[in-house]
Amino acid sequence: MSLQPLLLLHGAIGAAEQLENLKAELSDKYDVHTMNFSGHGGKPFPEEPLSIPLFAEEVHQYLEDNGIDKVSIFGYSMGGYVAMYLAKKHPEKVDKIITLATKYYWDEATAIKEAKMLNPDVIEQKVPKFAAALEQRHAPNDWKELLSKTADMLTEMGQHNPLIVDDYKTINTPSMILLGDNDKMITIEETYDVYNALPHAVSATLENTQHPIEQVNMAKLLEYINRFI
Repeated sequence: MSLQPLLLLHGAIGAAEQLENLKAELSDKYDVHTMNFSGHGGKPFPEEPLSIPLFAEEVHQYLEDNGIDKVSIFGYSMGGYVAMYLAKKHPEKVDKIITLATKYYWDEATAIKEAKMLNPDVIEQKVPKFAAALEQRHAPNDWKELLSKTADMLTEMGQHNPLIVDDYKTINTPSMILLGDNDKMITIEETYDVYNALPHAVSATLENTQHPIEQVNMAKLLEYINRFI
């Protein structure tokens, strides 16, 4: 009997390697897959600008290339947004979705605020260990170029959000919306606006969890994933 396929999607300026511990914990129950979005984890930059639609099509292509007819997806942060966009455009490919720490609400002011956090010079000066981690994580790509392209993507999302609340009303994929109790980047309001809009959704708070995936409550996350999937 073949295992159920489960795809883990990383966040913006992240990489598949950050999900390796989660993958290892789940591999005895699922056929677990990970992938890098373009420009991340050493995958070459695309010719076109980075965007949610681009990343969703990359996931769709990955499923096609690997002969996966339908998959459940765990999406961390931006990965959750990509999963929702994929379910909107290709509902036949997505069985269930779990999102964690996903920022759903974007307007111009939000985009400007988030893009400012991607200044590589400030990161090098104030958090050099993080800068070194980004350099290693995305080699041979230039991590500073990735931050610049990601900032451009966020700016575009602030002007044209790929998904608005009404879009979620048409996504019938069973979904679990998770938010860490100590996440300072994602509001409860935007999380529950999406939860309330989705026709088939449950929500939960992940205790002792901040925004970075490295600071997730792993035991609790595994419990939720196994219970829902």
